[in-house]
Amino acid sequence: MTKVNELHRKWMKNKEYRKAHEELAPEFALARAVINARVTAGLTQEQLAQRMDTTQSVIARLESGRTRPSTQTLERLAVATGTRLHISFEPVPIPAKPISIPV
Repeated sequence: MTKVNELHRKWMKNKEYRKAHEELAPEFALARAVINARVTAGLTQEQLAQRMDTTQSVIARLESGRTRPSTQTLERLAVATGTRLHISFEPVPIPAKPISIPV
């Protein structure tokens, strides 16, 4: 049986897959942050849903990355997990241009 990580490494060699994966990286990071906040708080999805006055299926969608939560939802999640919401903007690295040395 092939492990998911092995498949991922194999697929990352494909330019189209790699590009799509890189484009989804922020959504994956947000989903991981939501899961981490819940787990660190020692809560189940159901318990977090109750604290946020929503349903377990909403929490599952947040954790799967299938939805883009509003800032208000993220603030409610922070309060429910005893964490602080921090949003930042970071500069996009500009790829270095190749240097051509005259011969």
